[in-house]
Amino acid sequence: MAFPHLQQPSFLLASLKADSINKPFAQRCQDLVKVIEDFPAKELHTIFPWLVESIFGSLDGILIGWNLRCLQGRMNPVEYNIAMEFLDPGGPMMKLVYKLQAEDYKFDFPVSYLPGPVKASIQERVLPDSPLYHNKVQFPPTGGLGLNLALNPFEYYIFFFALSLITQKPLPVSLHVRTSDCAYFILVDRYLSWFLPTEGSVPPPLSSSPGGTSPSPAPRTPAMPFASYGLHHTSLLKRHISHQTSVNADPASHEIWRSETLLQVFVEMWLHHYSLEMYQKMQSPHAKESFTPTEEHVLVVRLLLKHLHAFANSLKPEQASPSTHSHATSPLEEFKRAAVPRFVQQKLYLFLQHCFGHWPLDASFRAVLEMWLSYLQPWRYAPEKQAQSSDSQPRCVSEKWAPFVQENLLMYTKLFVGFLNRALRTDLVSPKNALMVFRVAKVFAQPKLAEMIQKGEQLFLEPELVIPHRQHRLFTAPTVTGSFLSPWPPAVTDASFKVKSHVYGLEGQDCKYTPMFGPEVRTLVLRLAQLITQAKQTAKSISDQCVENPAGHSFLSWLGFSPTDPNGLYPANDLDEMGQDSVRKTDEYLEKALEYLRQIFRLSEAQLAQLTFALGTTQDENGKKQLPDCIVGDDGLILTPLGRYQIINGLRRFEIEYQGDSELQPIRSYEIPSLVRALFRLSSTINRRFAGQMVALCSRDDFLGSFCRYHLTEPVLANRHLLSPVGQRQVANHARGPRLSLRFLGSYRTLLSLLLVFFVASLFCIGPLPCSLLLVLGYLLYAMAMTLLTERGKLHQL
Repeated sequence: MAFPHLQQPSFLLASLKADSINKPFAQRCQDLVKVIEDFPAKELHTIFPWLVESIFGSLDGILIGWNLRCLQGRMNPVEYNIAMEFLDPGGPMMKLVYKLQAEDYKFDFPVSYLPGPVKASIQERVLPDSPLYHNKVQFPPTGGLGLNLALNPFEYYIFFFALSLITQKPLPVSLHVRTSDCAYFILVDRYLSWFLPTEGSVPPPLSSSPGGTSPSPAPRTPAMPFASYGLHHTSLLKRHISHQTSVNADPASHEIWRSETLLQVFVEMWLHHYSLEMYQKMQSPHAKESFTPTEEHVLVVRLLLKHLHAFANSLKPEQASPSTHSHATSPLEEFKRAAVPRFVQQKLYLFLQHCFGHWPLDASFRAVLEMWLSYLQPWRYAPEKQAQSSDSQPRCVSEKWAPFVQENLLMYTKLFVGFLNRALRTDLVSPKNALMVFRVAKVFAQPKLAEMIQKGEQLFLEPELVIPHRQHRLFTAPTVTGSFLSPWPPAVTDASFKVKSHVYGLEGQDCKYTPMFGPEVRTLVLRLAQLITQAKQTAKSISDQCVENPAGHSFLSWLGFSPTDPNGLYPANDLDEMGQDSVRKTDEYLEKALEYLRQIFRLSEAQLAQLTFALGTTQDENGKKQLPDCIVGDDGLILTPLGRYQIINGLRRFEIEYQGDSELQPIRSYEIPSLVRALFRLSSTINRRFAGQMVALCSRDDFLGSFCRYHLTEPVLANRHLLSPVGQRQVANHARGPRLSLRFLGSYRTLLSLLLVFFVASLFCIGPLPCSLLLVLGYLLYAMAMTLLTERGKLHQL
């Protein structure tokens, strides 16, 4: 497709829009590459907003664009390769961005699509804490509608790219897409590796002019004054290059703004959906959720955290220590040191708090769990990884990580308590839930880690004459010096002050801290250990039940050929689907988790043995007769909180039987409803008409009387085990007279049995009538034998 240079921009945009409908994807991308190469920035800037929206979709989620979240190489290899090449950090789309960047074009981005706390802050004319928004807010002219951010091309592109994860509709459950194989996920990884390199510096932007580079965005004067709830920090680049005096300075200093912008946009768009004030309001049970992340969203955030750890840990040993800071340190090295604590920590903490409190109690929480555990273990992404020991013991956490643990204390302690509260409400018999408990226990049981956490708590709880209050946030201009981080508060060397500042900064000055190694949390751990022991026993009981019953038990039960238990003890569980291997895994996970908890909290063997005894583990020979945990009150048994948990999760239940009129009990799944109702009407008519004769027959003392009593009477209701004391007083003395019951003829089992008997008889040339006579004769013999056995049993009882 050739476009003459004299074309009007409006015609160029109209041509591209028409091609997007009429031409195949590969041809459209080839045409776009030519357009980007041939046209000047003056004409390209008119198509840039449309092109970005056509790729990443509209902000309202109506247009899906190229649908990068579903595009996979193994499903659509041609489109996938073309899209990845076009959007690569060194590809044509980024060339377009840099081409426009060189001309200092600005593009309006609506504030209404920003995360909730940012949008609310700007609408209240309060400057957000992040320097990303400084000098960018544009107020509408008189009569105009809406607020906008004036973004440079790189910012505009990254804003759309990051928000496409949030604004687009969640993937349907029926569409089985592996997030890590999708184009969007891989592009995130490529952008992180390019702009936040673990080796070397950020590659310079590609420019259409030989030797040309894109200038850094120039500071802009805000259209209106703002009040600020945070210290006013200009961008890292602006603070640094405003005092550059040498044109031969490190090129990374000119390009660090792209790295900073990318990280800030990702953090703001993906994590900044909850402010501290909003988080505190969300603690109310009546609060409505403002934003609900998806599993895909969490997986992308985990990718970001893992790369940030690798990025921060790529500092050279002589530059890692704050005491070695000097003016010779490159901006990129300074950025590595500041990236996680400055930009990520607070927003990630609030994000995790929300997920722990509001995520469904199912196996999908594994994504949130692994994201949390990835953040807690920066040593896993350090270049000096220690080799795993041959005996498979977890490696010791080096003392060099103690400052990280202490300065992220709440990430370890408060979120651990949040996980305990979740674990106490989940079904630990499920292998997926058991695995999550095992994963957390294994991470916290790493040698030296528990001691580091305990040391951090001691530093926080130790008394001080002056408690560090958070400074009131005022809008102030930064001090102008040549240091890269000079506008930031000076580094604090006192460990106790650091920990207190961390806790108060994340939770507020009035926070109530619950020590992880205090008595309250220890009680929760003991409860969890108790439930782990109970879950192991329940899994064993389910395993025994599966062994006793054949694989086709469910089908045969529906037909009625195997014993049916309407009051079955265990509900459906994923153990039923996975079989004995699942039971083995569950037992292994729970056993190791219990051992890790014992190591972390120094539980003694005697305490664990006492827990096992307190469970009331005595069972009958089948292992299925345990009652829920309860206490005896004036009106009978009263459930304890543990007993309620056991019933909700199907771990135990009361042996409640149907004790009403057997003829009036609900129709079962193995019965034919219409036939049961017809047989009930027939038997009721017979019982009313011949009631006197049946009573007379059953009153006889000879064999005929015994035979009639066997068929026409039920066991005395008073002999049944009544669990309710109220029910016992009401019905204990109630007895019904003799009657005929034909309900058994309405079950699939009976009818199918009769059909099978007639079919087998036909194979031996026995007709229906002789077969029926043989069945009646056989039943009479069986009934006579049962009558004799029943009468003999009664004599023995007397």
